[in-house]
Amino acid sequence: MFERYMVTPEIPLNLDEIDANFSENFKTKKDLEKEFSKIKDKLCELQDTLYAEGKRRILIVLQGMDTAGKDGAIKHVFKEVHLQGIRVANFKAPSKDELAHDFLWRVHKEVPGNGEIVIFNRSHYEDVLITRVHNLISEKTWVKRYEHIRNFEKLLFDEGTVILKFYLHISKEEQKKRLLERLNNPKKKWKLLKEDVEERQYWEDYLKAYNEAISETSTFYAPWYIIPANKKWFRNYIVAKIITKKLESLNMRYPDPEPDIENIEIY
Repeated sequence: MFERYMVTPEIPLNLDEIDANFSENFKTKKDLEKEFSKIKDKLCELQDTLYAEGKRRILIVLQGMDTAGKDGAIKHVFKEVHLQGIRVANFKAPSKDELAHDFLWRVHKEVPGNGEIVIFNRSHYEDVLITRVHNLISEKTWVKRYEHIRNFEKLLFDEGTVILKFYLHISKEEQKKRLLERLNNPKKKWKLLKEDVEERQYWEDYLKAYNEAISETSTFYAPWYIIPANKKWFRNYIVAKIITKKLESLNMRYPDPEPDIENIEIY
């Protein structure tokens, strides 16, 4: 159903060939509002079952260029989900203590436990992206890290974690538009950093790094999905739909009640 968005393992990726404006047959946000509402209701139900069952673990990875909408996707896809059993982990510049360990040390501490959904807002992939673009590590190191990431995610999968990775794909023109919106909106200006603008000069370098990193780490157990994200409403809809369909496929069920629970008296 979502093959067009999934990155086939071991096949080179070229993000320049993917239309960031794509929105299937939907022309406007209104065209999918009813279906999106139904999907979010279903997601709430599935998350409740996941938490109650307490057997599965869900890891959702969100990556993308600045302004691609990682925060927005989290807000609109999960805003109606019960807070119990779901959390967001953010990965910014590593601290001195984190740098004293291997690059996956701080990440492994944040992975989900039984019955939990954890959303990575940025992730361990920063260690083969920004570190590569700014020459903080050698080519030998980032190439080796692809293998480490695959092995790390395979470990999580083998231990019962469902992994869904989303690259939110926007165009450079759309990013400029969103940066200008932040600059001109008093309520959003605080989100605009000079470094966000400065990073635009590395756009092609980031695309190259993403192409390689995604191609090298999209696997059957931890697939990458490329989500056209110029249209925020479509981005949110597709992310929610993929997550919901995956949770449905797990055939989860509420646990059985305690034996003879019907016979207790409540005073």
